[in-house]
Amino acid sequence: MKPFASRYLLVAAFSLFLAACSSAPVEQAAVPAQADAWQQLQQNIASNELATAEDQLAALQAQSPDDARLEQYQRQLAEAYLQRSQVFLQKGDVNAAATALARARALMPQAPAVTGGDAVTQARKAELEKAEAALKAAEAKPKARIIDPAAPSTVVALKTTDSRAMRRQLDDIAADVVSYQCDVVFQVPRTEDGPWLKTLLEKRVRKIDSGFELKQKHEIQRALPAQVVLVPHQR
Repeated sequence: MKPFASRYLLVAAFSLFLAACSSAPVEQAAVPAQADAWQQLQQNIASNELATAEDQLAALQAQSPDDARLEQYQRQLAEAYLQRSQVFLQKGDVNAAATALARARALMPQAPAVTGGDAVTQARKAELEKAEAALKAAEAKPKARIIDPAAPSTVVALKTTDSRAMRRQLDDIAADVVSYQCDVVFQVPRTEDGPWLKTLLEKRVRKIDSGFELKQKHEIQRALPAQVVLVPHQR
């Protein structure tokens, strides 16, 4: 009987051990903490995700209206929009520049550091006013007909085989030359084509602005069809 009793006690003890193991609490895997909302805001401003950053800033303002960090990030966001407007303006995208500048203007007056009277504040105000003046000038300027205002230069193949089409083309070129103060280089395969094209363009430029200082020349490029290179100096 003793061996049987011993085996019975061993089985019972093992059963209790299994039951204890099955009832022991399972340790949950550690869940990584979410990134701090302020860090996310900073990251979105740095990565130029400004619309997302503006939404985040509005949410943080609602949650913590007295948090001192609001001023700092609002100012950063306003300056990021201002920089964006300047980039778009340099590229000739007036509409996008106006939209970004409006967001900068909407955010800046609300930031105490921008509405104060210190030197940094005055510098920011001056920068904003300069951007607004540049935008107004760009809006007032006629839209480019031929050139890409954001590019260092534009090459236009001349329609020399169709005199009517070429004359219309020269009308557009003359308009852009005056509006964007372009230097002009005619590249032609024949020697006689250079003076002829320069005369046609000069007449059109003088008709638009008799006092405009036209800078043009021609080069002989026998391997190329006739074309003109326009180099703008006002974008």
